[in-house]
Amino acid sequence: MVRIYQFAGCPFCYAVLARCRDLGLEAGRDYELVEASRGTPGRAEVIERGGLSQVPFLVDGDVQMYESRDIIRYLEQKFRSA
Repeated sequence: MVRIYQFAGCPFCYAVLARCRDLGLEAGRDYELVEASRGTPGRAEVIERGGLSQVPFLVDGDVQMYESRDIIRYLEQKFRSA
């Protein structure tokens, strides 16, 4: 399952989640939301996996990416063809 690391108040995270809604995706069914505000285990995972303390961060198997526009393009390609 696609994991999206995010935290409330992050405009780039909001853009990714808004696009998920536009695509008809649902948290828990199509993707897992992981809280990644400072000091959370999710933020530690982001740093451990990708090396940066930045969100949004997407993990889907071997695919990992930080940039919101790249994440949106990836989700569009993955779920439009599904």
